[in-house]
Amino acid sequence: MDKQLKINSDTADAARSQLRQEYETQQALMRVQPTIVQRFLETQARPLAGAVLQKLPQVQFKLPDRVVCDLESAEKAKPLPVPTEFREQMAGGLVGRLMRTDLRAALHQRLVELEESPDKAIAVSAGLIRYTTVAHMVHGMLPAGRSVSYVTAQGEEIPSIPVGDELAPESAITAKTDAIVEEGQGETGRGELIVPYVPAARRFYLPQWVAFGDRDELLVNSVQEAEAHIASMQRFLDVLHAAVRLAPYIIADDEYQQKRYGMLGQLVNQGRALARYETGEIIRTINRRADAQDLNRGLSLSLPFFDDQALEMKVHDIEVIPAGRIMFVPAFVVRAARMEEAKVAQDTRLSPSTRKHLLAELKMLEQAFDSSSGSEQALGKI
Repeated sequence: MDKQLKINSDTADAARSQLRQEYETQQALMRVQPTIVQRFLETQARPLAGAVLQKLPQVQFKLPDRVVCDLESAEKAKPLPVPTEFREQMAGGLVGRLMRTDLRAALHQRLVELEESPDKAIAVSAGLIRYTTVAHMVHGMLPAGRSVSYVTAQGEEIPSIPVGDELAPESAITAKTDAIVEEGQGETGRGELIVPYVPAARRFYLPQWVAFGDRDELLVNSVQEAEAHIASMQRFLDVLHAAVRLAPYIIADDEYQQKRYGMLGQLVNQGRALARYETGEIIRTINRRADAQDLNRGLSLSLPFFDDQALEMKVHDIEVIPAGRIMFVPAFVVRAARMEEAKVAQDTRLSPSTRKHLLAELKMLEQAFDSSSGSEQALGKI
């Protein structure tokens, strides 16, 4: 077993090393290009990246008219001309739609074909188009955030619990209008300190998208606003994932790693907080309807949870009381929650950390209605 783990580790290290080498090669090639060629490549990258993310049916782009191909003698090397007939390029179109190929796959395939060209200028140009496109996705399309650190909860894999100094300096991406005033806590006589956002939000990568505090309290005006923040974080990660699919070597980019780490931990944390908050709302709704005797015709629940593999909110359906004229008693909820706990604990379709998260919500539901031994007696009669 240890030998197999070592082999797997060595294989992963070799793959990372190869990707870093590819990344550094493309980065170096970009740096040795004449300034006018660099600007041209960047102007091609912006619409290409936008088209991929917007999932347009097709996109046109151009290769530069000349390109430096030799790194070893870059200072003396003259740019090689790109054949005129190869400069105008297109990816996607009718064939792609008929084959149900998305634009990213079509663009990737077209760039592969060009990169395999025997003409070195064409091959290098295509590689630089790929590099500048993913570099624009990572560096140009996403906001930079704060320097953050997360810890991993016991039994989980994704670090999502923020740690750090709550009175850290203001981030450069925040505006003065975002500031709040707090009493200084670090030094005696320090007085008021103007800082952006609430302390709980400032421990995350992008505080403007934080909707829940440490105790799952809502920090924004509505659940809809919280859901919009979750969607913004998902789009942020979608851009990073699109960049990796187009050029896997971009994972060697330091800014890619910083942004992925910062946003992944924030999304998982806030997604779970949203699920717990909505679970609490479900419990309160059941109590209100029970008080109004409005649950005597059956009860089914859709319990929200955050799937940390799919990185999205999902629901777990629970039938508490079958449809019909059955009087509601809290013991029904307790029994249903316990039955679902047993099922979820064995559900290998979910990651261990997602199972743990969903089980905690089911336990929360169970405990909310398991008030006394009277509940146990009621369960015995069911």
